[in-house]
Amino acid sequence: MQTMEAPARHVTKLQYAYATLRRAIIHCDLAPGDRVLIDDLARRFDISSIPVREALRILESEGLVVSIPHVGTTVAPVSRQLIVEVFALLEGLETVSARAAATARGEDLSDLEELVARMDVALTAGKAETWADLNTQFHLAISGRAGMPMVDQMLRRALDHWERVRRHFFSRMFSIRARAAQREHHTMLQQLRKGDVDGIEKSMRVHNREAMQAYTRHLDR
Repeated sequence: MQTMEAPARHVTKLQYAYATLRRAIIHCDLAPGDRVLIDDLARRFDISSIPVREALRILESEGLVVSIPHVGTTVAPVSRQLIVEVFALLEGLETVSARAAATARGEDLSDLEELVARMDVALTAGKAETWADLNTQFHLAISGRAGMPMVDQMLRRALDHWERVRRHFFSRMFSIRARAAQREHHTMLQQLRKGDVDGIEKSMRVHNREAMQAYTRHLDR
């Protein structure tokens, strides 16, 4: 098991165990299929096994770990079906939030403009992790303009699963997909400026479907 970055210890023991394990799983410090041993984690965290067990129950409800009879708890696998499901969720959530965001025509878009500009720089420099982080911020910034907290919360969960997929499988996907994705980001920004509700809905739908196809083709090869 690799070193797991931990949150500040001012949270409860349950929150500490949950946040540390969740981050390790999403960042693939705990890889898909890795066994998760409660007693080992309790010793590592210097806490009892009870908050670790409760944390794993929450993570199982989020689809990040699975309990296998006669094996125990393991990190959930990353499969082709998961990729399809993640992008289906992203498409549904983001088309809704993008439509709502586009209705607020005339709002200040400087935060989105700055994100896209920084993504251009990262893309040119070949900084994959920087670009991916900014990509997440860009999509969340659009969702944040929709004023739909439940949609925003679900989108954050879906993007966490996407982050795990990206880190586990696709170190090469930056060169395969990023340039096309960045062109699509510029188009979305223009549509937000114009208040083009139908246009950005279509763009967001295509954006997620093209990404899904690129990821599944890469996995199939």
